[in-house]
Amino acid sequence: MVDFDKVRTYPIAERDNKFTLDMMIDPARYLAAGIENMDALADAVVRAKRKGRRVVVMMGGAVIKEGCGALLIDLMEKGVIDHIAGNGAVSIHDFEIALIGQTSENVQNGLRDGSFGMAEETGAMMNLAIRDAAAKGEGYGHGIGRMIAERELPFRDSSVLYNAYRLGIPATIHVAVGGDIIHQHPLCDGAALGTASYTDFRIITDTVAAMAEGVLLNIGSAVLMPEVFLKALTVARNVGHDVARFTTANFDFLDMYRPRTRVLQWPEALGCTGIDIRGGHRDTVPALHRGIVNHELFEPNPR
Repeated sequence: MVDFDKVRTYPIAERDNKFTLDMMIDPARYLAAGIENMDALADAVVRAKRKGRRVVVMMGGAVIKEGCGALLIDLMEKGVIDHIAGNGAVSIHDFEIALIGQTSENVQNGLRDGSFGMAEETGAMMNLAIRDAAAKGEGYGHGIGRMIAERELPFRDSSVLYNAYRLGIPATIHVAVGGDIIHQHPLCDGAALGTASYTDFRIITDTVAAMAEGVLLNIGSAVLMPEVFLKALTVARNVGHDVARFTTANFDFLDMYRPRTRVLQWPEALGCTGIDIRGGHRDTVPALHRGIVNHELFEPNPR
């Protein structure tokens, strides 16, 4: 078998990155395009919050590396978002932003010499945080947020996971082992990774179990988060929770099978309403933010 202990890493300071903090969308100053169906979605979110219902945001890594993190942080601070969930790429891009204010390497260049994903600090610091979280019975997302806070990483204010930790909002990370760059690192512990991410599956299941008449958004996750949601919903209903009559929305460039079925169509059997949001994240997420904060019925409930 390949010896992972021989894997060569390099300092992250030597890496060129495609995203820098000056690309982050400022919640106080941005242009928002008109997006089809967004008014209906913003209305559903605001009305759910006025009833005291849950609003859950699931996402893929592109949401972070496209600069939408500050908009999500603002919605968390305003009391709109009750749970943040993402795949492993979300945690990696978010951590790197907290650490160096940059993220998103050139994959093709790194494949040539085997350096793709081999930044030492990302692999070492995240894997140690995941090990610590697993040992303490914490979830993966909480463990990364806590590590960012405890180490006082310089750009932590721009981190979604750090702010969720600071605000006491559940932030869960759901991984496929072998699917993320930190799984290449010699410090990766598969048992700890599985334990921490499984804890997060139980946490998101608790949230979904209380989501009746709430709203669930899937922003840019084509496979993993729709599947996690489907299983969490099944477990909740299997053990007797009447999770029904909520609104779902899927944000993406294309119409893809899993998000369409798991997030939009199949919940209709429970009296749910599915809303399809099509476009790039730098257009759709600002439009969502604007639609909520400018809604005539919106009353911020700061955390």
